[in-house]
Amino acid sequence: MKELARTLVMGILNVTPDSFADGGLHFDFSAAISRAQEMIAEGVDIIDVGGESTRPGAERVSLEEERDRVIPVITELQPLGVAISIDTTRAEIARAAIAAGATIVNDVSGGLADPEMSTLIASNPGVQYIVMHWRGHAQEMDKNAEYEDVVKEVKDELDERVTALIAEGVNPEQIIIDPGIGFAKNAEHNWELLRNLDRLALLGYPILIGASRKRFLGALVSGKSPDDRESATIAITTLVASQGMWGVRTHSVKPHVDAIRVVMELEQ
Repeated sequence: MKELARTLVMGILNVTPDSFADGGLHFDFSAAISRAQEMIAEGVDIIDVGGESTRPGAERVSLEEERDRVIPVITELQPLGVAISIDTTRAEIARAAIAAGATIVNDVSGGLADPEMSTLIASNPGVQYIVMHWRGHAQEMDKNAEYEDVVKEVKDELDERVTALIAEGVNPEQIIIDPGIGFAKNAEHNWELLRNLDRLALLGYPILIGASRKRFLGALVSGKSPDDRESATIAITTLVASQGMWGVRTHSVKPHVDAIRVVMELEQ
């Protein structure tokens, strides 16, 4: 049997006090490093370090506070040999994270929040850049969840964003796209996007899906707390792995690694 490509597991490491699913759990430096080590032991492919919550309605933090949260963690993790992603919309934070060892920039704004981001990515050709579909910061995203055809509009807006980035010098080989599940989308928008990942794949870029424990899953399975939505998240991972998506961004690691292994075994 030929070896098949495998969907990657990107483990979420929120160094924040207010993220929706795990705010405060890993805010302390030692707790963050301990959680990262757990994820590595469970088989994580990428650790995504974030210092600013992007949950709907979240207040922005200062650049200095974001930097102080994430850079020491990235510096400590770099020698451990796991791929590190920085979850930020700020070019200055991304620059410092790359210098500390990050090889992926996960930008929920796709470069729209900071005009310096495209130049930074273009000047670091070895860095991958995750371009998410975005319609505004956390405090304004819910009011922008208006679509006539959500799949077409997300696809077109991602295409427009990627085209602009390439025109600004970013290599197409650096780009990964993310439809932005839960960002300026209601529950039905999210489900419609997940039903039509094949249409987004026509853009020709690897796709990351970040649905972990989000509120639209809770509405379906009566999951009042984020932890109650984990089984539904594993189902999403199984679905997207079976469709050959590049990666899934998750709060837990081992169940998703295991789900992907099952998919891979069945596809041999």
